[in-house]
Amino acid sequence: MNKKFIIPSVIVGLLLIGGIVFLAVSLGKQKQANKEMQELAELDKKEMENEYQMFADQYSELKTQINNDSIIEQLTQEQLKTERLLQELKNVKASDAREIARLKKELATCRAVIRSYVLEIDSLNRLNQNLTAENTRVKGQYAEATRQIEGLSADKQSLSEKVAIAAQLDATGISMTLKNKRGKATKRIKRCKTIQVNFNISKNVTAASGNKTVYVRVTTPAGTVLSGGGSFQYENRTLPYSMRKTIEYTGNETPVTVYWNVNEFLGEGTYNVSIFADGNMIGSRNFTFK
Repeated sequence: MNKKFIIPSVIVGLLLIGGIVFLAVSLGKQKQANKEMQELAELDKKEMENEYQMFADQYSELKTQINNDSIIEQLTQEQLKTERLLQELKNVKASDAREIARLKKELATCRAVIRSYVLEIDSLNRLNQNLTAENTRVKGQYAEATRQIEGLSADKQSLSEKVAIAAQLDATGISMTLKNKRGKATKRIKRCKTIQVNFNISKNVTAASGNKTVYVRVTTPAGTVLSGGGSFQYENRTLPYSMRKTIEYTGNETPVTVYWNVNEFLGEGTYNVSIFADGNMIGSRNFTFK
């Protein structure tokens, strides 16, 4: 065969082989990235299911605290709606981004509704106590108001706990990013020099405003906590934290970013980020790194 045809044929063959190898490597990377995104989506979906279930259970508890048929009926309707949304969430695929986003908005609405009922019941309870005391001194002066709250029987301690739940801060949109020595994001844990954690403190008009210290704990796959050189009190225990930051909270949504400089070996596996404020754990999420 003429050399003029052999050499171009060899070059074309090599180019084809190179293209096939490049395509195979690219497809492998894309498959791994899709797998990681699917795992994160499944974790997010599970957290949403847990919150929906918690709200449904809280409606059951609230109904045991009162004897007012009208309010009980309202609570029952809201509980049924929450359980229906929970079932919709269980049936939807984690990869259905549009439906997951819709159910996440519904979750925020459920949170706001149950807080309003907690505050309403607590307000009625306190009004009942005040009117009862005043009625003892001047009988009949507040007969109409007494009839409006007749039948309301609330456990003060339980309602105080519900008010505390309504005022508790929530950490949403939690993310954990690995940064290399150039400050660029990396998915490889062995190249990580800095860990960046981002989240938002949700809007909550019932929470006390002012300066708040937020503590972040990062637990490794081995079960140890990345040391930040300090500790804080949580449920009569002293816990070490990885990062902390003092923010000014006004009741509006507040973004928070904290950093941890790598000073120890970080292995592959699942890391847990837990966030604490005002003596409560206000958010938690798992992240898996190779």
